[in-house]
Amino acid sequence: MSVKLSAYVWDGCASAGIKGTKLLILARLADFSSDEGISWPSVDTIARQIGAGRSTVITAVGELERDGWLTRKERRQGQRSGTNIYTLNVPRLRQAAAGAYSQGPVSEHSESGRSESEGSEAGRPESERPENRKNGASQGPESGHDPSVNSKQEPSHKKPSCQVAGQPDAEQLIIDKAIAVLKHLNLVTGARYQNSKSSLENIRARLREGHSVDDLQLVVDYKHEHWHDTEMYDYMRPQTLFVPSKLEGYLLSATRWKERGRPSRQQWKQRSVQRDDSAFKASYAGVDYSQVPEGFRS
Repeated sequence: MSVKLSAYVWDGCASAGIKGTKLLILARLADFSSDEGISWPSVDTIARQIGAGRSTVITAVGELERDGWLTRKERRQGQRSGTNIYTLNVPRLRQAAAGAYSQGPVSEHSESGRSESEGSEAGRPESERPENRKNGASQGPESGHDPSVNSKQEPSHKKPSCQVAGQPDAEQLIIDKAIAVLKHLNLVTGARYQNSKSSLENIRARLREGHSVDDLQLVVDYKHEHWHDTEMYDYMRPQTLFVPSKLEGYLLSATRWKERGRPSRQQWKQRSVQRDDSAFKASYAGVDYSQVPEGFRS
């Protein structure tokens, strides 16, 4: 979920004239997106969450794409159709939001109000004008001031003007990283794993052990190449990929695969190591094996 993009949508798109179903669709895509604006929810998911029909969502997405607010790309996994990949137009959303922010409210203290205030001060007796009052002097009941109330301001150094931002919670950082790994798994495989405890549990455990997001995403890429179009692809799930008994072996193989330039699976069988035994053969060149060598019994 990108809080930044959600803010752009609600602040900028509303001021740009986007309303109704199209505004709700952009808001849901922003909720699903990374900060780069990429997401891949299904049409049925969007329709269910905003309470609209499937055809209504498809039509609205087409209009948003035509108006330049997003792009979509069809995705296929072999013979199976996957969900579309949506990319929000982040620069345009940012520009729309900036335009909304720049239209601030008009100041309540206009020039006319200032002139009226100055005129009222001119009509007061000298003793009642603010510049002639002594600091801390008690005022009569006509001023509405209670002498028993201490109006002295506290020194500014005793009350900081803003609070120091707290440090981010360590567990929340791990959860955010685990969600990033799960999103990568969904993107590669076309799956729709939700950010649930069962899906994130093994990923979070491996991150706590010191593995990085890049490590886990590399394992996903490697096993996708290893298992796609085979029955083993059914095991491309977080409960299997990231169990401690399997991950270390997967990561070791994935690291070697990456060092070789990520070759396709068809090239793996062609990389069998062949021993250069030319020196061995040369040592026995010209030997007559028809006779029994001296010292051996026939």
